[in-house]
Amino acid sequence: MLKQESTLHPIAISQVMINFAASLGVGADTCLHGTAITPDTLFDGEALIAREQEMRLIENLIQALPDTPALGFKLGLQYNVATFGVWGFALRTSRSLRDAANTALRYLPLSTAYCRMYTFEENGCFGIGLDPEPIPPHLRQFLLERDLATGVNLLKELSLSGLSICAAEFQGPAPDYAKLIADTMGVTPRFNSDRNAILVSADAADQPLPTFSSRLVRMLDDQCRFQLEQRQTSGLAGQVRQQVLGSLGLVATLDEVASHLALSPRTLRRKLEQEGTSFRAIVEEERRQAATQILSGSDMKLDELAIHLGYTDTASFTRAFRRWMGQSPGEYRRQNPQVRSSSRPQAPRADGDTDLASN
Repeated sequence: MLKQESTLHPIAISQVMINFAASLGVGADTCLHGTAITPDTLFDGEALIAREQEMRLIENLIQALPDTPALGFKLGLQYNVATFGVWGFALRTSRSLRDAANTALRYLPLSTAYCRMYTFEENGCFGIGLDPEPIPPHLRQFLLERDLATGVNLLKELSLSGLSICAAEFQGPAPDYAKLIADTMGVTPRFNSDRNAILVSADAADQPLPTFSSRLVRMLDDQCRFQLEQRQTSGLAGQVRQQVLGSLGLVATLDEVASHLALSPRTLRRKLEQEGTSFRAIVEEERRQAATQILSGSDMKLDELAIHLGYTDTASFTRAFRRWMGQSPGEYRRQNPQVRSSSRPQAPRADGDTDLASN
């Protein structure tokens, strides 16, 4: 698993916090103060922000609402499966709650979670534990409660409210709002425990989820893994990857990326060599990853795919794909018939149009 500290978060997660703050009378300017998140970024559905920016937003929210009881817990209840994009949908299509929990932990940096999480078996129960120790002390209780409430919300949504929590435990003393927590969970928590955890019966954890889809499990797992790679920010190579997967796109040149990173092209090239890679290798890898994902997961035409990946023509893309995979794009698609994400009707093909299936 990639470290959460080095993984970018989608702006949608912060947007939920800002909407929540607005419902309590706190404006977006207050929430965004000192975060370097601009209004344009806020409304860019594809934007990613650093963990440090999100932490500053959380600090602003806490400072603006110091006397609001259960603030973190109430915020956690605002998150649902759809908030987390591919990570959430990977949980929704899992075979069982146990499988969903394993997927959630494998790709945890794609979620809102700041706690260290783990699963355990005990006395016929399946539990999910949360350890807040990695969180800065002044944010620890708030984020623990947010992570717990988010977990409860996701559990209920995944089971379509058909799964009951059989026990809940908290390390600290019972807060003044303990009744709110108990009502939300449907069970009275045990406070002053030696751990923070949510437990369900082991049998219930292995029951098939109503939204299970065997066809989607593998594809969504691949997409989660790919997103983790996209969001990795450690090292200069990670920063270059962010640029070519962000606003610059896969058509970006080394000079353009160097400019955005406030480096000279020569320095960028040298530093990447020191990390054992090159600008071309990074772009090629991202193109290959995107190409295989799109080929096996959509009906996009070859000419459209070539443009999407930054190639000037389909022939150049086909040559590159043969070099990567040892076969044509069409051959790869036929051998990897995963579920297609595009359901659009295919337009009649004019003479000279090239479709993936014919290559």
